[in-house]
Amino acid sequence: MTAQTEHGSSEYRFDDLRTRDIVADMYYRSTDPAPGDRIPAFDLPTLAGTRFASEDLGDRPVLLVFGSQTCPVTRSALPPLNELHTHYGDRVRFVLVQTREAHPGELLPQPRTDEEKAAHAASMRDDLHVTYEVAVDDIDGTLHRAVGPKPNSAYLLRPDGIIDARVHWANDTAAVRASVEGALSTHSVRTRRGRMVVPLLTAVGHLPDVVRRAGGKAERDVWKAAPPLALLGRASTLLRGLATDRRGPTAALGLTILALAALATVLALAGGVPTT
Repeated sequence: MTAQTEHGSSEYRFDDLRTRDIVADMYYRSTDPAPGDRIPAFDLPTLAGTRFASEDLGDRPVLLVFGSQTCPVTRSALPPLNELHTHYGDRVRFVLVQTREAHPGELLPQPRTDEEKAAHAASMRDDLHVTYEVAVDDIDGTLHRAVGPKPNSAYLLRPDGIIDARVHWANDTAAVRASVEGALSTHSVRTRRGRMVVPLLTAVGHLPDVVRRAGGKAERDVWKAAPPLALLGRASTLLRGLATDRRGPTAALGLTILALAALATVLALAGGVPTT
């Protein structure tokens, strides 16, 4: 193994979430595979004991999703993905690929061997009630890194391996559904730009579940790397009466209103204007 490969592997299999990891999750590089490109070659084991390989995708389009148990976006994406599988599974092959842990902690640390990574994949499948194939990337995330390692991206592949659509966040269900329907029609290759802020806010409400599974270190790392996300995650715990997907957006709205009210009060006091 070369020094460059060792460095890349070490960077990929981080133990402590860093701000630069979160920033990198927000955009694709120009060199990352996009619609119209062929998916990089891969041959991965599945939890069922079969193989998921780029040279033998089958005769149906493939919805390829990346994820991990400690990724709040994955936790948000799985219920609607299971519903999509129920509706389209006879016409589209669904595969979830285990990646590195997005928020490793003392209870679910970053796996160090292929065996540990397979065990994490099985735990993810059982915890999130995955109803379709689960494949396991190698310990250094060769496929994940080759496509641009987003924590929960989705790709719609043609049977020949050409990328028909790319969705940044797999919990953007409308974009995923449009990609699937496009692959089943005669529409040409396209980019599903989808949304950015809404999927992230939707995922925020799942941060407490990540902490419960991974351990307190996962939350401490978020406070260090992205304090606003940590604050929203903590605020979402006060909204347990709401559906989990609604807690993050509601917490963001509530904190925004409080911040604006505080700012208005400060401005009024500074200008000598009564606040009542």
